[in-house]
Amino acid sequence: MTSTSSTSAEAGFVSSTRTFYDAIAEDYADHFAGERSAKPRDWTVMAGFAELVSRGGGGGGQVADLGCGPGRSTAFLAAQGLDVFGLDLSESMLAIARRENPGLRFRQGSMLDLDIPDGTLAAAVSWYSSIHTPVDRLPYLFAEFHRILAPGGYLLLAFQAGDQPLTLDQPFGHPVTLDFERRRPELMAELLEAAGLALRSRTVREAEEELGESSAQAFLIARKLVSTL
Repeated sequence: MTSTSSTSAEAGFVSSTRTFYDAIAEDYADHFAGERSAKPRDWTVMAGFAELVSRGGGGGGQVADLGCGPGRSTAFLAAQGLDVFGLDLSESMLAIARRENPGLRFRQGSMLDLDIPDGTLAAAVSWYSSIHTPVDRLPYLFAEFHRILAPGGYLLLAFQAGDQPLTLDQPFGHPVTLDFERRRPELMAELLEAAGLALRSRTVREAEEELGESSAQAFLIARKLVSTL
């Protein structure tokens, strides 16, 4: 049973994250419009992930892009041949995603309370979308990822590596503030394993300062264990 104080705290950071991205959605989408060409190594990881899923991970079913933002990762996964839909907290981000990708499916929701039946997804992607979840809620988040994946299903988790959070205050001139948590890949791998998601790949690259990065970037691929019972 979740305590009232825990529920209130969770509602607080979820609400703050939604408000932040609703405010900056259009500027964010413009600023990161060329990210795929600027960071080809990152998208190569996602392409490799898509190939794993296409080979039959989780039965070859649907894929969820959780925290999809303006939908560019969703569109990329769809271009790799996956049956993918996007989900995000921010209706303003989703409006951009629908505008730019009219043939794809997007819906509003929270990763911590997914309206997805147990064991139904071939794969899930959390592309820099766990970075606003407090560390004490990560076990719950990863348990939710485990719940929605079919046995053998894959998870791709991308995040900034490090120990100290980055706080963005009034980005693009908007009166909002949000912390971007940086995590140690070893910690994230341990939490995934504890949730029943076995690590299959770990990629960490150094920061590219010429692109404005101040921390290394980490990409973990994990797989839901198949019961032998």
